[in-house]
Amino acid sequence: MAYLPEGMLIDKPENRAALSNISNLREAAGTEKILEARAIVCDINHNLIVDLNGIKGIIKREDGAIGIDDGTTRDIALISRVNKPVCFVVTGFAKDGKGVETVLLSRKKAQESCRKNYVDKFLPGDIICTRVTHLEPFGCFVDIACGIPSLIPIDSISVSRISHPGDRFAVGQDIYSVVKNVDENGKISLTHKELLGTWEQNADRFCAGETVSGIVRSVESYGIFVELTPNLAGLAELKSNIKAGERASVYIKSIIPEKMKIKLFIVDSLENDRIDYTYNYKYTHGRIRCWKYSPESSEKQVGTEFY
Repeated sequence: MAYLPEGMLIDKPENRAALSNISNLREAAGTEKILEARAIVCDINHNLIVDLNGIKGIIKREDGAIGIDDGTTRDIALISRVNKPVCFVVTGFAKDGKGVETVLLSRKKAQESCRKNYVDKFLPGDIICTRVTHLEPFGCFVDIACGIPSLIPIDSISVSRISHPGDRFAVGQDIYSVVKNVDENGKISLTHKELLGTWEQNADRFCAGETVSGIVRSVESYGIFVELTPNLAGLAELKSNIKAGERASVYIKSIIPEKMKIKLFIVDSLENDRIDYTYNYKYTHGRIRCWKYSPESSEKQVGTEFY
């Protein structure tokens, strides 16, 4: 069974078929088959009402997520699912107060199955597919599967510094992540920058004498940092009226691998009204044992080892 972030299953033919009629839903009852449909209401008791192709489904509050019953997961995790796909397993059938048949669902059981058969088997360095759920100044929250959340801290998003995760990601975006650590309580921490290449891999895309596009990331007293790609930035000479966040055309004066430096000259700049959220991932599956960002000749060694 494949365990996916919520929203990736809803339009698949096998999911549509399972929701197409009450008979197919009965076949799914009592199994661990994970289905998806859209939550349309969170009632006053924080039960989720789910549209099963015109049939009413209900996820009771205590079945809404792992941790709801003991308070480790807040009810906002349920409220925020309205108008969004939710995963679940079918647990039974009942009649509502008007005698209409209702399908009983459990998102919690889907998450427990996901933890047991997928998440609990993660090892540091594993590359997984995730979906961005929300952005905070300190990092990017993602769904690692079945609505189970994890965090990519802002300093783990890219080598090139950013002011906010929104400089890299958008809510609903599918991205690859790397399992950085699994603590004794099973909490997963993630990273992203190791998938975007080393200094050399990124620097090889450029050469001295070229004029290329970049994004101004910070203006310091000694120069202006311009990002050429998410894992590569250079330092330009100071120039008036340059602001962080602007797109700039820069002339590459020199590339110095032993110092991991790229010297730039800003030719022109304009306000950046569009963010490119596409990435040239170097790895999209498997496991990374060790990632060395810096060249062998560099005076400073930067990298990540996964244990």
